[in-house]
Amino acid sequence: MRIGYGEDAHRLAPGRPLVLGGVRVPSPVGPIAHSDGDALLHALTDALLSAIAAGDIGALFPNDDLKNRDRSSREFVDAALARVRARGLRPVEVRGVVVLDAPKLGPHRPAIAASVARLLDLAEEGVGLTFKTSEGLAPHHVQARVFVRLDRL
Repeated sequence: MRIGYGEDAHRLAPGRPLVLGGVRVPSPVGPIAHSDGDALLHALTDALLSAIAAGDIGALFPNDDLKNRDRSSREFVDAALARVRARGLRPVEVRGVVVLDAPKLGPHRPAIAASVARLLDLAEEGVGLTFKTSEGLAPHHVQARVFVRLDRL
């Protein structure tokens, strides 16, 4: 068994789409990012890589590489997952926390959890998500923290 941890954060700005876990969430603001800015999938990518001691998202997908401009974060997860599987491992559990003041994410939990489960080929009960606010401390930010547990194929 291996455990990995990842974390990501982005400032928010008007007119940008808000994507979390591969799901577009209706919002007047979204992350300022080189890619699609999906903080949850960025943290998941880092967690997968961390569990196998394979660096981080920036090493695989540098933010100064034009090929990564507006790129889907699903591709980042796919690349990390391929490295995990190449080592004879698979994700068996994901736990994530997303901090965002608005919009409220609770109504989107089933869709986001299902999306993450599909990406990792997990049962939905293998994905636990908690949504928090910053209580006004970081109203213009989104932050995600993810733990992933891997086991043998």
